[in-house]
Amino acid sequence: MIRSLVHRLADDSPDLPVEGRLASFEGATGWLNSEPLTPEGLRGRIVLVDFWTYTCVNWLRTLPYLRAWNDLYADVGLTIVGVHTPEFGFEHDLDNVRAQAVELRVAYPIALDNDYGVWTAFANHYWPAVYVADAEGRIRYHHFGEGEYAMTEMVLQQLLNDAGASGIGQDLVTVEPVGLEVAADWHAVRSSETYVGYGQSAGFASADSAVYDEPHAYELPLMQLNEWGLSGTWTVERHAGRSQGPGGRVAFRFHARDLNLVMGPAVKGASVPFRVVLDGAPPSDAHGVDTGSDGTGILRDQRTHQLIRQTGPIADRLFEIEFLDAGAEVYCFTFG
Repeated sequence: MIRSLVHRLADDSPDLPVEGRLASFEGATGWLNSEPLTPEGLRGRIVLVDFWTYTCVNWLRTLPYLRAWNDLYADVGLTIVGVHTPEFGFEHDLDNVRAQAVELRVAYPIALDNDYGVWTAFANHYWPAVYVADAEGRIRYHHFGEGEYAMTEMVLQQLLNDAGASGIGQDLVTVEPVGLEVAADWHAVRSSETYVGYGQSAGFASADSAVYDEPHAYELPLMQLNEWGLSGTWTVERHAGRSQGPGGRVAFRFHARDLNLVMGPAVKGASVPFRVVLDGAPPSDAHGVDTGSDGTGILRDQRTHQLIRQTGPIADRLFEIEFLDAGAEVYCFTFG
């Protein structure tokens, strides 16, 4: 973490209303990196509550800032509480959350919110979502989604100063994100989050109608921008599509720098090799962190995988992934 050389004028400090009280964490189903925390026990500290789920690419792109703020301000009065409220079934799995917390270097306290108890207490509706409370336990700021990092840090600095912390400067952190943590190229993104499971699906293209909750053989049709399709035998379930034999493919015609896919082996601990092509050829220098330049990779974990990151001009492209063995589950495409 490198400190910025930009000096912020004192009169830039935000005017902070009182938005309510810090809600209870009693609904948490467990804790990582900490004993259970309470608003009363946190009195005297500045508290940043961050709602996340580990597959959310929007949250992943905020994580470098959360790490930097924790490193810089934890010793002078800041407590970050990461409330992990899962979206997909496998995100309820304690081993999965613990492994991803280690992999992603989430060192601050994590409230496990499998039953959405904390989510409900905060009346929250978004991943990611940030709520900042002052030393008296009053919510003074919130932000939904990515961005507003400078404003959020200015709020933290102001509240820490108000609480009597010493050594709080006005410089803002800078970060060096890598992989999925790199901010999206929003000017190039013309494709949006797309679910494969029929519960939230959109854009599915097929020569015949989709068949739900039982195996069905599909063929890839011609696709327009932001349409996707299947090839091979798949079971399309409410939450995901599951490949039933070797050679199952998923294709998506997209327009963005990055293509990410939430996916994993249907059986925890299994490995499923895959191959990615872009416009019918290996991705070469457009490969993501979870594929080689030849497009090959192995599906081992239930998480978000970055499969394409382009370096040149962005245009409509046809992405395809082929699973060489049965047993892959595909949940959701995201773009950046």
